[in-house]
Amino acid sequence: MIRTKSVIVPCIAALASCWFAGAEAADKVKIGFVATLSGTNSVIGIHARDAFNLAIEHSGGKLGGLPVEVLVEDDQQKPDVARQIADKFVEFDKVDVVVGPVISSALLAASERVTSNKTVMIGPNAGPSPLAGDKCSEYYFSTSWQGDNLAEAMGSVLQNKGVKKLYVMAPNFLSGRDVINGIKRFYKGTIAGEVYTPLNQLDFAAELAQLRAAKPDAVFAFYPSGLAIQFVKQFVQSGMKEQFPLYMSYSVDNMNLPAIGDAALGITVTDIWSHIGGNEENRKFVADFMRKYKYAPSATAAQAYDAGRLLDSAIGKVNGKIEDKKAFLAAIKAADFHSVRGNFKFNTNHFPIQDLFAGTVVKGADGDPVIELGGAVMKEHGDVYAAKCPLK
Repeated sequence: MIRTKSVIVPCIAALASCWFAGAEAADKVKIGFVATLSGTNSVIGIHARDAFNLAIEHSGGKLGGLPVEVLVEDDQQKPDVARQIADKFVEFDKVDVVVGPVISSALLAASERVTSNKTVMIGPNAGPSPLAGDKCSEYYFSTSWQGDNLAEAMGSVLQNKGVKKLYVMAPNFLSGRDVINGIKRFYKGTIAGEVYTPLNQLDFAAELAQLRAAKPDAVFAFYPSGLAIQFVKQFVQSGMKEQFPLYMSYSVDNMNLPAIGDAALGITVTDIWSHIGGNEENRKFVADFMRKYKYAPSATAAQAYDAGRLLDSAIGKVNGKIEDKKAFLAAIKAADFHSVRGNFKFNTNHFPIQDLFAGTVVKGADGDPVIELGGAVMKEHGDVYAAKCPLK
């Protein structure tokens, strides 16, 4: 049995009157928020949840002028649980919008239930290729990336650096394969080894021994969240950091840098966003996030914050008439909001077209590791799967 935890976001009295339980559905927007909030990758869901709540707070406790009710559920990184939660959201809770899940397998399981019910769904993190391609939906929108994108940027980096032999590693699930496909799309050198490990594997000793024997020029690894902590530390402890330059995408960020520590120094990464600098919206987001939650936001947090700002804009555009699905979907697609990333627009498949950056983990001013992004590796980059999506 799934336990529901409802979170009513309080109104700010100076700005608006509060919603009371007796209000009709048309007088509020009900959002089902589902993410991985327990287990190894819970930090991903926590960043997304906290940032989404901050977006609502920045909108005066409302979205597009409507009071908000948020129902929060933990999918435990289990597709079957995500599917059950999706069913409950659309059939019992009658939510207007579902935000999440943040892990690709859970997202795929939930999205089929939500979009077939003609309920709007916003993906703040995972970007599985089917949802960008032939299984795209007019009701699904992503505020993150398609899962190949940052790997495509890294493939371009490796190609431009002239790396001849590359060893690649990733977990054995859809996102892992998407990421490696992204590397291969732009890297044209030799793949010296291609290894997929179980998603729950935390000991990489055997795989690192195979890597050493392959003697590549460089290593690319994709290991999200807690897996990256284990992989990077073991890679450094094995003494291979001095032998083989390490490149990573979707792996090292503000979610796990404090735990990885100095072992991450020198790793080359690709990303869409940095918590350092940026536009006015980004500076406010980062400052308020750190003040409220006492930790630095990640790109996942930025993407979830943008999901909240996107909904605020779209609901406002239709004057709160979210029951007019055609108008509401058009307002979301217009993406008429100020993103913390700067320019933001949707491709025909409802995944972002955006700039992709490369950077390096370096010592920050306070001595702690930080990611220092350079210039854009790819500008206004979309994804190859949009061509398979029937949406126009």
